[in-house]
Amino acid sequence: MKVLLLSLFGFFATGLNLSNPVVGDNPFPSADLKTLDGSTINTTDFFKDGKITVISFWATWCSPCKRELDAIAEYYEEWQEDFDVQLLAITIDDARSMAKVPAIVETKGWEYEILADSNQDLMRALNFQTIPQTFLVDQNGNIAYTHNGYNSGDEFELEEEIMKLAE
Repeated sequence: MKVLLLSLFGFFATGLNLSNPVVGDNPFPSADLKTLDGSTINTTDFFKDGKITVISFWATWCSPCKRELDAIAEYYEEWQEDFDVQLLAITIDDARSMAKVPAIVETKGWEYEILADSNQDLMRALNFQTIPQTFLVDQNGNIAYTHNGYNSGDEFELEEEIMKLAE
């Protein structure tokens, strides 16, 4: 009876795909985003150099988002040198809130590429609702890891995932 139940569970679990549907051989979606100077850039442009890419979705009103980006800032230069990492900080602030973004970035001293998904098109394409939402994209442009929320120390887990990709 146990074998039958386990077999049925295995069948249904496989059929329902209980694994994270975003991670694996899943290319990061192509989307046009705005830079802080108003230029348009496509996300695929960042994956052409074969770099490991951390993508952090944030907003000016999100305290955990800013804490996460502050924590990563402490290690970012080292990650760039050791693992050839780039970081895209994508704000989901609407057009009205976008005016606050440059001042926050300057005050914080973030050395990241700052992009805007003001209409949240990319957010919808990636199918998540809450921020901070962090994606780790491998050298081929595939999503290798994703994490939601921020707790102190999450940057170390992210670094471990970066090291796996760099091997």
